[in-house]
Amino acid sequence: MGGALARAAVQALGADQVILSNRTAAKAEALADELGCAAAANNAEAVREAEYIFLGVKPHMMADLLKDLSPTLARCHEVWNDKVLISMAAGRTIDSLRPHLAGAGYDVPLLRIMPNTCVAIGKGMTALCAAPGTDEEYPAAVEEILSASGRVERIAESQMDAFSAVAGCGPAFIYPYIEALADGGVMAGLPRQKALAWAAQMAMGAASMVLETGEHPGALKDAVCSPGGSTIAGVAALERGGLRAAAIDAVVAAWKRNGELGK
Repeated sequence: MGGALARAAVQALGADQVILSNRTAAKAEALADELGCAAAANNAEAVREAEYIFLGVKPHMMADLLKDLSPTLARCHEVWNDKVLISMAAGRTIDSLRPHLAGAGYDVPLLRIMPNTCVAIGKGMTALCAAPGTDEEYPAAVEEILSASGRVERIAESQMDAFSAVAGCGPAFIYPYIEALADGGVMAGLPRQKALAWAAQMAMGAASMVLETGEHPGALKDAVCSPGGSTIAGVAALERGGLRAAAIDAVVAAWKRNGELGK
């Protein structure tokens, strides 16, 4: 996810405004070479050089990372070089993370985002939230940094776990469906790569119809289903197979897991 956001940031700001850090230095260097940006020798160097710090580690690693960064943040604060931190950790609220920044010695601006992997091609969906009273400058700057990533929307932090279950996890729910449609096409005699391409293009177009027309998905579905036709026969098969219930169960399972990760 960090690499996907780095690509979006380079598109929006230019490579000279992006610096990368990874616990495996070779990974940061390889991506930096690809994108034309800089790679830091370590996290402390990245914090010193950058103003907005995107933290792309697993939820259970976030506490140790913040503690490790706190001395550098404190030294930067002493010379009027304050930083803004942006967490991508699923389930970890701003309030749960803030105690781990006690070593910084000041109230470090801390925001949360939840992107999905589609940001890598500028088609992502990212949620952004900040604590009440946060200076508007900070979320506005994050929106600018992510402007080439796709759609960015501010939401209440209380909605973040549910958002993640729908839009963050969602691509992994859609890919098997596209693959399954292609499998059906192969069973009907289509070449595999053609069936995949046509199913993916169809899914992209259908999603665009929902967004661009503002019509309810049910109404759009009805517009395709002629009486006694092949489409309604297929829709009936999906209903018998429990497509809707499976999709709902997937989102709820992911939402519950997000809550568990936060603990």
